[in-house]
Amino acid sequence: MTAPVLVSAYPASPAHERWDPALEAELLPALCALPGVGGLEVPWMGGLHPYDDAWFLANVPAVALAVTPIPFVMRRLGDDPRYGLASVDEDGRAAAIADLQGVAADVARINDESAASVAVVTVHTAPRAAGAGEPLVRSLHEIAAFEWSGARLVVEHCDAFVPGQVPEKGFLTLDEEITAIRAAEVPIGLWLNWGRSAIELRHADAVTAQIATAAASGLLTGLAFSGAAPVQGPYGAAWVDAHLPIASTHPESGSLLDEAQVLEALTAAGHVDWLGLKVARRPEDVTAADALRTVARNLAVVRAAG
Repeated sequence: MTAPVLVSAYPASPAHERWDPALEAELLPALCALPGVGGLEVPWMGGLHPYDDAWFLANVPAVALAVTPIPFVMRRLGDDPRYGLASVDEDGRAAAIADLQGVAADVARINDESAASVAVVTVHTAPRAAGAGEPLVRSLHEIAAFEWSGARLVVEHCDAFVPGQVPEKGFLTLDEEITAIRAAEVPIGLWLNWGRSAIELRHADAVTAQIATAAASGLLTGLAFSGAAPVQGPYGAAWVDAHLPIASTHPESGSLLDEAQVLEALTAAGHVDWLGLKVARRPEDVTAADALRTVARNLAVVRAAG
């Protein structure tokens, strides 16, 4: 496996439910020290950290980061269903553009005021069930012109809206996203998350086919591994975006993502610049050592397949 892995820190860390700077200070460098890890995915939630921006800047390890505003996007959608880069409502689209200006400013702060550097920023094609390709093309033009301090912009495909199916995100389809990126003619790539595709497609083999479609577009920059389950289990209801582990590391999870699917996904993706691992801590994980062990077990499966 040649692509470095970005480990998503926030679903692994108990400190993101209850702020515990000592735990977070122990966990972040330990995650980065795992074999094959090239950096961390961190959330943007209106700022650099959900609790303490200054702490984050002082304590984030000297690694590459992927910055994702998806938790913030979902919160904004809860307040305003018109919100998003693909919104046909101009006020909703403008609000999403303005928020990404804030992300760009914080990317510069990370690069200037911390030991880390931002390699990737993910953007998302909200709103739910009400987006369109034409406004997305305009949005991609606008955000590509921002100063991203060397970070690569990628559209992270989330589950698309499927009539008759309750969505988690319900954003644009992969084909619509590919078409918009090409029409915009800007240097923006694609990022796929196995679990989010499974929530949309409801079949593991269909996820492999979707990854192959993304790879064939020439835009696929990264592939993240995160599970999903068709049944209720310890991580919640069926088909929730709860970042389930790979099945062999926690069979009770009901996760559809197993070793064979990891291998098929990597084969379908071919060369990508980055891989991702986005797994939640087990419900019984309460310490940094617990969370690290969970991530390490999942990482070992991905590395063995690669």
